[in-house]
Amino acid sequence: MKQIRMLAAIMFTDMVGYTTMMQEDEIRAKILRDKHRSVLEKRVSEHHGQILQYYGDGTLSIFGSAIEAAICGAEIQSDLQIEPKVPLRIGIHSGDIVYDDEGVYGDSVNIASRIENIAVAGSVLISDKINDELRNQKELTSVRIGRYELKNVKNPIEIFALNFPGIIVPTQSQIIAKSSTTEQSIAVLPFVNLSSDKDNDYFSDGMTEELLNALAKVEGLMVTSRTSSFAFKGKNSDIREIGKQLGVKTVLEGSVRKYGNRVRVTAQLINADNGYHKWSETYDRDLEDIFKVQDELALSIVDQLKKTLSIRVPSKHLVKIPTENMEAYNIYLKAMYYWNKWTPENVFNSIKYCEESIKLAPDFAMPYARISACYIFLGAAGFYPISEVYPKAKKYATESLKLDDSIPNSHLALAMVQYFNDWDWPGAERSMLNALELNPNFAEAHMYYSTLLTTLGSYKKALKEAELAFQLDPLNAISSYILAYAYFNNNQLENAIKQHQKTIEIDPEFGDTWSGLAWVYVKHGNYEKARNIFEEKIKIDQDLPRAISGLGYIHAKLGEKDLAHKYIEQLKSLDTPRMPLDIELAISYVGLEEYDTAFNLLESACDKKLGAMNFINGKYWKEIQDHPRFRSILDKMKIPVE
Repeated sequence: MKQIRMLAAIMFTDMVGYTTMMQEDEIRAKILRDKHRSVLEKRVSEHHGQILQYYGDGTLSIFGSAIEAAICGAEIQSDLQIEPKVPLRIGIHSGDIVYDDEGVYGDSVNIASRIENIAVAGSVLISDKINDELRNQKELTSVRIGRYELKNVKNPIEIFALNFPGIIVPTQSQIIAKSSTTEQSIAVLPFVNLSSDKDNDYFSDGMTEELLNALAKVEGLMVTSRTSSFAFKGKNSDIREIGKQLGVKTVLEGSVRKYGNRVRVTAQLINADNGYHKWSETYDRDLEDIFKVQDELALSIVDQLKKTLSIRVPSKHLVKIPTENMEAYNIYLKAMYYWNKWTPENVFNSIKYCEESIKLAPDFAMPYARISACYIFLGAAGFYPISEVYPKAKKYATESLKLDDSIPNSHLALAMVQYFNDWDWPGAERSMLNALELNPNFAEAHMYYSTLLTTLGSYKKALKEAELAFQLDPLNAISSYILAYAYFNNNQLENAIKQHQKTIEIDPEFGDTWSGLAWVYVKHGNYEKARNIFEEKIKIDQDLPRAISGLGYIHAKLGEKDLAHKYIEQLKSLDTPRMPLDIELAISYVGLEEYDTAFNLLESACDKKLGAMNFINGKYWKEIQDHPRFRSILDKMKIPVE
């Protein structure tokens, strides 16, 4: 079929929470999905539209009339409010599109998809272009929600919600929380330690983190994550450049001076567009009042931001007192200081300080959460067998939640154990969503929720989470890599390549992205580029197992079986009980199309619960995913299969 260019109204629909429904009640989930499709097919046909694509729990339709598309969307939502209710989001936009046998393309399609992304269940959001067509339609009115910047959309879009009996009109704050609106954003730069003792860096860093956590509770405000903010520590960078790199309109900077039992904190809010100061304040307090200072400072910042932004403070206090024992809190800040250095030696130091803090204050929940994260790091990075460290991580996360279930990190720590060790997908999802409910700006939780959704085969939703994680933490190599992986799983290969290259700019030593980039080239059919990357890694003795398995696969695909077997033998020589290479060997055997051997290795990896098995449902394994033995592996891992 030739490409056809035309003007059309584009409607995206998407069921909210379908993955969770499938895990908790598969029969009910399928009933709701079938009702969604039945209502959609009936109404789209009545309004002379065409459903072009089904994808899991969502659809893409086009109409020749903007009015017909809007009325159709309103009637679909009205029908779906009748029991059993179907939680559906709808987004509609109109413009130029191109479509052929492969699908439908164009900026207008992207805009319609982004509008659907920020809708809430039961609502129909439309662009200003659709709304203009409805001005004389008395039976269908709309409510202006606001002007928003949407991901990968050049200019801000005016958004309206259809006002129709029985359907939901979302509040502005609900939409702000889900949009890419950069006006509603702030970065907190590391507070400078002005104390005479330079070892007090841990205290000024702690102040910064507490303010980050406090501001993250403000509904409608996007707060850049710690990793990206701390990339500017010790640098005299221009505020305008910082704002551009982090994608924020406001920057908070300050300093901390500790002297005896007193502390002086100064803070300034700066407009990132022009570098002008908007507000500044100095606080002199006793050290015992540090939590009051943090709360007072956070509330002052919010009061200033409220003058120009639509934000809402959830409670009277943004900072609560985590412990009455100041010595225990001080030691905990030292534990955090070492944790954030992310090396095995420093992680062990962090565990030591957390244990000291717990001895002084056994009811202080935060050090329990941090020890759990430390053990997860040691297991995931391969420094200790996961069978040894993950049970400890689970124990400390559970204890932290018993003491205080308002700590997002505790929920995420438990989620990571449930995800990597227990393969408890519903439990991991609940824990991740609990963390995100407590802190919608928690980039790390969005990041790992994206990987969970990929494990469950929900690629489109995984991409949304990965994009949000990267927006919140744009200088974090891990969040950048996960976004590239999400692009790959959604067949956006060019975007995947660009994102991998961005990750390399952030951290040239980040091994996963080199391997990921090579595999995108493999799937692109560019074996030469992929081979060059893998051969370069072997030359510098880096990421050997992944590089060797990649070369084994490539030479197998090129018909050079002897070379492929040579690389397989190299892999076998590196295979040890401490570092089993079942998955890397399986990759090479897939290239050789020796599927029985490949599946034997994957089943062995499944029995060992190797972490990479969590990514078996990604598109890297596409060529064997229709094989019956692949389905049996998913069954063994309790991964639901549509």
